[in-house]
Amino acid sequence: MNVYFSCSITGGRQDQPVYQSIVDALVADGHIVPTAHLSDKNILSLETVIDPCDVYKRDVAWVKNCDALVAEVTTPSHGVGYEIALAESLGKPVFCCYLLGSRVSKMILGNTSPRFVTCGYSSTEDVIQKMKVFLKSIARE
Repeated sequence: MNVYFSCSITGGRQDQPVYQSIVDALVADGHIVPTAHLSDKNILSLETVIDPCDVYKRDVAWVKNCDALVAEVTTPSHGVGYEIALAESLGKPVFCCYLLGSRVSKMILGNTSPRFVTCGYSSTEDVIQKMKVFLKSIARE
């Protein structure tokens, strides 16, 4: 499955180890993750050399071509919100996960679309297990 992974870059990188674990689990399960580089601890320096218009075109194309979007939303991010809305408008299944106790936008938490799942987690192992259940459920569609 082609999975677009979305996470905060400029909004804050304190959750980077979780991002890396999620991407590692996706790749280990055989998924294609065009945004795997976003989990890299050096992403800020890697992305600074790319023109914003090029990032926009690249990321929109990746969202359009994905089978599902997985977003870690613990750290607020304009870009992540944009990607989530784009994926949803295209009818893509969306999985939004966040560390329990975090403040998450009510626009995310209040979405009751059947292909839109929000999930609080208590540990990295917890979020990976819940993400796998989500991906298996949409693979059956």
